[in-house]
Amino acid sequence: MDAKDVTEVAAHCSAFLDGVVEADWAAVVPGLGWSAAGTVAHVCDCLLWYSTDLAAGPVELRSVEVGVRADSPPADLVRTLEAAASVLASVVATVPEGARGWHPWGVADAAGFAAMACDEMLVHTHDAGRGLGVAFEPPAEYAAKVLARLFPEAPTDRDPVETLLWANGRVPLGELPVRTDWRWHGAPPGS
Repeated sequence: MDAKDVTEVAAHCSAFLDGVVEADWAAVVPGLGWSAAGTVAHVCDCLLWYSTDLAAGPVELRSVEVGVRADSPPADLVRTLEAAASVLASVVATVPEGARGWHPWGVADAAGFAAMACDEMLVHTHDAGRGLGVAFEPPAEYAAKVLARLFPEAPTDRDPVETLLWANGRVPLGELPVRTDWRWHGAPPGS
């Protein structure tokens, strides 16, 4: 995955979220325990962390604090998502070929960070929509790309959107129960 994927997924998620800014973003996402606003703020935090981690290289950088305020107006959170995705896309596009960044589950290359960012945006926009009582359908094209990159163990003969939600512990997938251990078990992205 690449910078273009990050910006396109961000645009899709932002368009959905922008359409529901008048809803009650204090509403709690069922099964997650975060508000819709807190969920979107978390996504923004992740994108900013991924930008910093990839730019800083393969050793954990502990001197930076990232924190998007969940009590911000919803329209500001949508703009923050767009801005954070733009920052990450810029880093993904400009790091030297073969560059790797630190992540708690292992160092990843630029394509791995792009995939993790797309996963965060797609799944958590779906979560925020559930909290707001409005369905968000992640684009199948991007769900399939994220699955191929981050979840190679996931079934490939199913709907990619349902499979992405299953891979992230959100829904059962046919006879497969809801995943309770959704931590990625493959090699670190880009290894």
